Amino acid sequence: MKSILKMGVAAVCANLILPATAVYAQTPATSVGMASEDARLTAFLDAEFSEYLKQQPQVATRLGLKDGGDRWNDISDKAAAEQVKWRQASVARMKAAFNRADLSPEAQVNFDIWALEADRAVMSEANRIYRPPFYSRLYSVHSQLADFLVNTHGVADVTDLKNYIARLRGMPAVLDMAIERTQASERAGIRAPKFQVESVISGSEKLTSGAPFTAGPDSALWADVQAKTEALVTAGKISRGDADAMLAEARAAILDLKPAYGRVIAWGKASLPAAPSGRVGAISLPGGADYYANELKLNTTTDYTADQIHKIGLQEVARIEAEQDALAQKAGFKDRSAFYAERAKLYPPKPFDDAARAEYLATANAFVAKTRTLLPAYFGMTPAFGIEVVREPAFSEVAGGAAHASAPSPDGKRPARTYVHLVGTTPDPAALYTLMCHEAVPGHNTQGDIQVRQQGGPKFRSVTGYVAFGEGWGLYAEALCKEMNAFPDIAADFMRLDAELFRAARLVTDTGIHALGWTEDQAVTYMNTTGRQPIERSRSEVRRYITLPGQATGYKIGMLKIMAERKKAEAALGAKFDIKGFHDLLIASGSQPLSILERRVDEWIAARAK
Repeated sequence: MKSILKMGVAAVCANLILPATAVYAQTPATSVGMASEDARLTAFLDAEFSEYLKQQPQVATRLGLKDGGDRWNDISDKAAAEQVKWRQASVARMKAAFNRADLSPEAQVNFDIWALEADRAVMSEANRIYRPPFYSRLYSVHSQLADFLVNTHGVADVTDLKNYIARLRGMPAVLDMAIERTQASERAGIRAPKFQVESVISGSEKLTSGAPFTAGPDSALWADVQAKTEALVTAGKISRGDADAMLAEARAAILDLKPAYGRVIAWGKASLPAAPSGRVGAISLPGGADYYANELKLNTTTDYTADQIHKIGLQEVARIEAEQDALAQKAGFKDRSAFYAERAKLYPPKPFDDAARAEYLATANAFVAKTRTLLPAYFGMTPAFGIEVVREPAFSEVAGGAAHASAPSPDGKRPARTYVHLVGTTPDPAALYTLMCHEAVPGHNTQGDIQVRQQGGPKFRSVTGYVAFGEGWGLYAEALCKEMNAFPDIAADFMRLDAELFRAARLVTDTGIHALGWTEDQAVTYMNTTGRQPIERSRSEVRRYITLPGQATGYKIGMLKIMAERKKAEAALGAKFDIKGFHDLLIASGSQPLSILERRVDEWIAARAK
């Protein structure tokens, strides 16, 4: 799962890539005029994006910019409404200043996506009451603030350190606004499930335990600011005396978080008695059916209904199970059940210990490095920055938690990372390879590296993300690893199908919860028996789906679309089909809705067929 940098949402080099416009053949008669208009549009969009970054300082930080580095995004309802109005006004300005027909095909994509983002902002705003800040299993504000400081807010100089401390001081106000918004949702009949409220309480207690709050190991934030400050001292960028003075400021700001998180905990404890359990999907909420339909549209960028997606999921489950049977028989087993039984016998789950964690990370990083060497045969544009697999921070690590990826900073100083949860019980070792293909190479880390290095196009494209495209690419990358002969053995390939089965089961489960009224336990049972996930992982996944309706459907829908577009291009072009060109087309110019992807592939086919 990719931590995507969406416009307005906090979850994404030595060699420069070619401008995105280079993938299109333009006729001499129009190229000069189009190039001029393209450049003018890019300048306009970059100016608009600069204004946007003033509203979203956390996005600016992710891009390596210092402007606004002492502030958090304003999460108030008033700010959200103003941002929607600004987006609509920006699109109106664009349409008044440019004739879309005068632009090149790629510039038309930029034009269309900027306009589409305003429409999506309106849809998202309509669902805002359903997204209280503590509701999401993945993006609850109580942990996201700390996660941002630890994993995104780099400290390269004294200014960055001052900004870090300023953000520490600003956290209580954000937490208080989160409580206010969450209580407004509760008054509208929208309550976080009991398990999520309990998670917010326990997470808040973790973040305010240890030094400097209590005796024991350093808390996450205190350990992080000390390490980043010491790095400045070692680099000679700050004196020991000044460092100690700033650490004293940081320590005081961290101690001030105790009462703020105390208010979060108090909200949680007060909400627990009324927090729902059992049937907790969108269908159980006031207006939930319309809410879920909107979320499916936002996450899949299609008009598929819940019923259609549910049926696609059932069909994909049946297809994948048949492929597993065939592969198991090829390996000498009666069927997939026999293969699974043999793997369980060989590798029974056992608790993670330090040795198992070290082995997992070493194997994962070695596989990523090896797979990276295979990319030039399949891609014209390849990652240029570091890619590393690391353990999930302790304050957000949970048994069965989903791995996720983050893009590098545009200057490469912060490498691309894949975060893995290494608590609970160990998985089948053959499952590691597909996970790394999805999250790292040629999946999200590769995608993120290329996206942040975009040159020649508007800057906003480097941070605009679509679940169906991004996660569809991640699943396509798993299948591509088989094509690249990256897997070490048949067990790894079998577990690739196991992972695909899991994503197909998500289509059934997400729609089951939110449109058909499945209970949490019903969904967990399905993910455990049909999705083949361990019970703890099944529980963790289902709770994620419950608190993030529709998001999990984007994966398989996106993969199916990418594979269909490739099949179409291969059939149309025959010997003229170029796998490097196709892959570069898909990820060289950034994330895009599936409808625009289809249009771009059609244009690419037409240009190649000449």
